Amino acid sequence: MPAVTVENPLTLPKVAASGDATARPVLAVTTAPSGFEGEGFPVRRAFAGINYKHLDPFIMMDQMGEVEYAPGEPKGTPWHPHRGFETVTYIIDGTFIHQDSNGGGGTIRDGDTQWMTAGSGLLHIEAPPESLVMSGGLFHGLQLWVNLPKADKMMAPHYQDIRGGQVQLLASPDGGALLRVIAGELDGHEGPGVTHTPITMVHATVRPGAEVTLPWREDFNGLAYVLAGRGTVGEERRPVHMGQTAVFGAGSSLTVRADEKQDGNTPDLEVVLLGGRPIREPMAHYGPFVMNSQAELKKAFEDFQAGRLGTVPAVHGMGE
Repeated sequence: MPAVTVENPLTLPKVAASGDATARPVLAVTTAPSGFEGEGFPVRRAFAGINYKHLDPFIMMDQMGEVEYAPGEPKGTPWHPHRGFETVTYIIDGTFIHQDSNGGGGTIRDGDTQWMTAGSGLLHIEAPPESLVMSGGLFHGLQLWVNLPKADKMMAPHYQDIRGGQVQLLASPDGGALLRVIAGELDGHEGPGVTHTPITMVHATVRPGAEVTLPWREDFNGLAYVLAGRGTVGEERRPVHMGQTAVFGAGSSLTVRADEKQDGNTPDLEVVLLGGRPIREPMAHYGPFVMNSQAELKKAFEDFQAGRLGTVPAVHGMGE
């Protein structure tokens, strides 16, 4: 799992919850069902079965892979529209190319993130480069959807290209956990992602037997999704493993611990920690559009069909 790392986490700034922090209890642990997206790449639906009141402002998250493709197998998505939210694509292994009708785009690999604010609407495409299609290889990533408040839903589209080397690297006091802050802040340390809805997104690698207790904003919700490995969450040590999401209740800290023994192909516990300030507005969601009402959804479909969300470029340059 070659997301950005360091040889000695003890050289990094340390972060830990204060002794008087209130531990967040674990309200639920859910298991992501598997499915297929786009032209047929395998995904796990991380938030399936979780009540939206615990997810807000997040809408959905797919774990893409981890899959070892044979030559000719790598797949992406066709051109498709979005309006009313932001997509965050984080690539851990492999390479993905993005292009949108607003002129945004780029290649992301091994710890890079593309942050696309769809806003008023655009078309985009995501696909592996031709070289990866020809050779095959390992592919693993996440795509997270973050809602926009009503005031920002029709803002101009925007694209952020976040290199893996830009993420804020932190560690637990004993160096047992490496923390990559992709967006938002953790104990005053800011990640590079600029968010319209206040959130925190952290990819943590926790070594076998290590435990980390992090300060967590009390006005944010708290979620932990296990990318790989096994461990426990909360002070009550609720067991979790790959493909499961833990939902935390109220409090000012959250705890994650890696089991002493991990799976043979997974040396550490890999977990994505998410928190955000709930928007608490009506949400109307259908397919690629996330609005506040059914009338706004209908208008989004009409605008898409009329070509008002952009057009597919004649030459889109998705090869590499």
